[in-house]
Amino acid sequence: MQQIINFIIRNKNLLLYLFLLFISLSFTIQSHSYHQSKFFSSASWFSGGIYNTTNGISSYFNLEQENEKLVKENMLLRNILINKEYNLNAPIDSLTIDTTNTDFTIVSAKIIKNSYSLLDNYITLDKGSSDGITQDMGVITPDGILGIVENTTEKFSRIQSILNRRSNLNAKIKNTNNFGSLIWNAKDFSTVQLIDIPRRVPIKVGDTILTGASSSIFPENIPIGVIKKFDLDISKSSYSIDITLFNDMSNIKNVYIINNLNRKAIEELESKNPNGQ
Repeated sequence: MQQIINFIIRNKNLLLYLFLLFISLSFTIQSHSYHQSKFFSSASWFSGGIYNTTNGISSYFNLEQENEKLVKENMLLRNILINKEYNLNAPIDSLTIDTTNTDFTIVSAKIIKNSYSLLDNYITLDKGSSDGITQDMGVITPDGILGIVENTTEKFSRIQSILNRRSNLNAKIKNTNNFGSLIWNAKDFSTVQLIDIPRRVPIKVGDTILTGASSSIFPENIPIGVIKKFDLDISKSSYSIDITLFNDMSNIKNVYIINNLNRKAIEELESKNPNGQ
């Protein structure tokens, strides 16, 4: 208490000045409409700035929650889009998936580890067997394909990236039925190679490459990239094509894991020899 009294005594002139200034400003504002309008405009500007800053801070800390909502909405929309394409006779009138009429289900996940500069690259996701993830499920992003589930634990999955020398996926040129094999030569993490496209097929730089219909893992027509350049392998009478990926493989966070509900039936059929019953 004594310190407060000492402070007032030491600064009595300043405090008296501020008190008289406050009183004079109050009388001036109350007696003149012009000053009133200026005062309230300034007060509104000041309080508005504070509210805007406060809202900005609050929005920043809510970004992760909002992002989660967007990921879930995108997952649902992608599920509808993929299954609509594969089940054209089953109209979808709402954002609800009838699992009795679907060929694919989708689970969202986040990347917790990603390699892209090695010879054989792998990606770790935060979803595992407890989330229904199993070996040989396809993994995509909003921009294109990413890889295939190689193995899982209860909570995590290891993905063989398309940037892996063992990767070999079925791919096609958009608006054609010409298929080839998508591989990686381990030289550039933004570029993969499409091989086994016959020389008779007309191609040009900029053509879009999509997943093909011969895969039991990925739905058809998932984006992959565009043709960057191509060369003719005369010995094989086919093209070797460089594909610039739509995905930025060095900057990926959210992914979707695709389960083809018909995959086992397809693989069982394909495993039978032509004369089997």
